[in-house]
Amino acid sequence: MDEVTFKSGNETGESTVHPTVTMYWSLSVSVFSLGGLVSSFFVGWIADRLGRIKAMMVVNSLAVIGALLMGLAPLGQAHALVIAGRLITGLYCGLSSGLVPIYIGEISPTALRGALGTLHQLGIVTGILISQIVGLDFILGSKDLWPVLLGLSGVPAVIQTICLFFCPESPRYAYIKLGREEIAKRILKKLRGEYDPTKDIEEMKREKEEAASEKKVSILQLFKSPNYRQPLLVSLVLHMSQQFSGINGIFYYSTSIFTKSGISQPVYATIGVGAVNTIFTIVSVFLVERAGRRSLYLIGLAGMCICAVIMTIALALLHNHAWMSYLCMVAIFLFVIFFEVGPGPIPWFIVAELFSQGPRPAAMAVSGFCNWTCNFIIGMCFQYIAEACGPYVFIIFAILLFGFTVFTYFKVPETKGKSFEEISAEFRKKKLKGLKATEMEYLGSSSEA
Repeated sequence: MDEVTFKSGNETGESTVHPTVTMYWSLSVSVFSLGGLVSSFFVGWIADRLGRIKAMMVVNSLAVIGALLMGLAPLGQAHALVIAGRLITGLYCGLSSGLVPIYIGEISPTALRGALGTLHQLGIVTGILISQIVGLDFILGSKDLWPVLLGLSGVPAVIQTICLFFCPESPRYAYIKLGREEIAKRILKKLRGEYDPTKDIEEMKREKEEAASEKKVSILQLFKSPNYRQPLLVSLVLHMSQQFSGINGIFYYSTSIFTKSGISQPVYATIGVGAVNTIFTIVSVFLVERAGRRSLYLIGLAGMCICAVIMTIALALLHNHAWMSYLCMVAIFLFVIFFEVGPGPIPWFIVAELFSQGPRPAAMAVSGFCNWTCNFIIGMCFQYIAEACGPYVFIIFAILLFGFTVFTYFKVPETKGKSFEEISAEFRKKKLKGLKATEMEYLGSSSEA
């Protein structure tokens, strides 16, 4: 496409972005989330159909196809190929973001499940940081090299596929789904060295018996069964809190926010956000097994709520006090730090902890769908909300964060160091308490009558 397609000159000779380009840009951004939204529903099916390792290998082919379409975009209708590539890459991410936490959760020892689960988020934020750096104008973000930048997005999938040949299948999948106890024992020894796997096998055996006592859990059954209502509610709200916290508003439009804050080099400030994001995800790997999931989540949400209020005040007073730009920048960095302490990594792996083998794939699919839907809503709406609300946009997120903090305090259980069986028992205990409280209220009102 020639330059006329992208720009149109006004009477003063200045270049303005053509409305068609804005439309293509918005579509290429939002279609990624749509792809993830659709494919997340098939996580459970492909995980059980092919097994965890083979499923990840097959799914990686989507990343390569998407990268090739975007990398070769200049050879055809560039906008159409980029949009198609983004859609296919979104399909890949929707599946991968469900499969990877399932696999990590099933191969991890109970004591390290949270720390290893956080590595999934670490991989995501490291990728974001690398893409921010190589996307700079003087590296690969130029007019001539952008197809190379987009085409390289398939390289991590190729590397992962090669590495997966050396990774064992999930022992829980081997024993519970395939019924191969000896293979499960060999996998456990390969993962954890020479040790007695009897305790782990016994836990899997109990889980298998529990799963066998009920029919295979579909997505519809997950919503209908009262046994899964509480853990499903917790899972969905945690994923909603991750996306509606305002973090994607900062990630998507951080350069614009820094520009409004008066930062002279906003692109480098945005890379700084990416670096802080990565560093504190590493910190959370070590914190999650010490402080616990629930505690870190509460600290993260409460901290983000305070930072959102500070950002609102700083942006509102920026025109009157220039030094408010520094306060805004500090609030943004602290916001990201609190996000990576809890709300960033925890929702992805805690869902795998809240459900046993039977309902887990369906729960991961529903949670992933919820996450991608919220991501799409924020990506599409934040810019319009920001324009309507001006400097007060983050007060909306502050209110949401306060609500999520209250919900977490009353409803989210601590899963640190607990088996799937113990977590299920805790939900059953809460359910019984609720039923007893309702019964007492009913009896009290009957006696008064």
